[in-house]
Amino acid sequence: MRRRTLLAGLGAPGIATLSAAGAAAGPRLGVDLFSLRGQGWDAFQFLDYCSKWGAQVVHFSEIRFLGSLEDDHVRKVGAHASNLGIELEIGMRSICPTSTLFDPKQGTAEEQVARVIRAATLAKSKIVRAFLGSAADRKTGIEQHIENAVKTLRNVRSRAADAGIRIAIENHAGDMQARELKTLVEGAGTDVVGVCLDSGNPCWTLEDPHLTLETLAPYVLTSHIRDSYLWNTPEGTMVRWVRMGEGNVDIGRFLRRFMELCPGKAMSLEVIVTGARPYAWRKPEFWQQGYQSVRAAEFVRFLAIADTGKPQQPAPPVPKERAAEVEREDLEASAKWTREFLKV
Repeated sequence: MRRRTLLAGLGAPGIATLSAAGAAAGPRLGVDLFSLRGQGWDAFQFLDYCSKWGAQVVHFSEIRFLGSLEDDHVRKVGAHASNLGIELEIGMRSICPTSTLFDPKQGTAEEQVARVIRAATLAKSKIVRAFLGSAADRKTGIEQHIENAVKTLRNVRSRAADAGIRIAIENHAGDMQARELKTLVEGAGTDVVGVCLDSGNPCWTLEDPHLTLETLAPYVLTSHIRDSYLWNTPEGTMVRWVRMGEGNVDIGRFLRRFMELCPGKAMSLEVIVTGARPYAWRKPEFWQQGYQSVRAAEFVRFLAIADTGKPQQPAPPVPKERAAEVEREDLEASAKWTREFLKV
């Protein structure tokens, strides 16, 4: 799909209207660049692309999308965004030194956070998005990883405060349930640390996304918005990320409630369409892989969603030569659905 096709499908004036409506009634519409991770673009191309369909926020969720943390480069990216009328949000990956996703080659956790805080200041981002890890960290005891992430955040607390930057920790890739992330944020200090609320990742922790929102809303600084489809099987539950409007978690109700509970916060589409991920919770050994602390009263809410689903056949693999095009198609369809759902 060529760029002009995307713009025609979305209707640039309509998306701009959605952005304006979001600013008045709650979240501002944005794009998490992970939605476009396969495009091979530089930071300026990402911004130009998003600007053409009226995005108010562009969320650089990882340093690779910026291209560099060199001061001059970051200033230029920030200036380009400002000229386009776009607010930047800058992010990084794991800040937990014991997580499987932490990269020690980049320095200590504190050193890495400090570099991104400086970049955020130069680019005029109000936040630094980061995360703890992934579902793999539950197997080794998520509590210890939370403690280590809190230590990192406390160690950079004064630096963030002095810069006027808040750190938004995401519920990421099945690492933490909502109450666990709440513990992390409160332990690190809510005046400096908050939440990047992802609507798709709760299902990877056997959690109802609406419960996640209810629990974390007071701490939300920004968001990633994505739809999911769940169904039960003889072994447990299957979870699949889908385009907006194609899931069964009632993403529309989630959007409306987000706008009520988190007024003014960015609503950035992070569109990731995946195959189904199995959770074989009917097998006793499953619970020994880091899910012992899951609460029954919360788990039944997850199951109630899956009860509404029907088995889906695996989608054929996307040919490599079409992968980038399909990313744009998925984003287009999701943005169009969101605009029509919000009636703007």
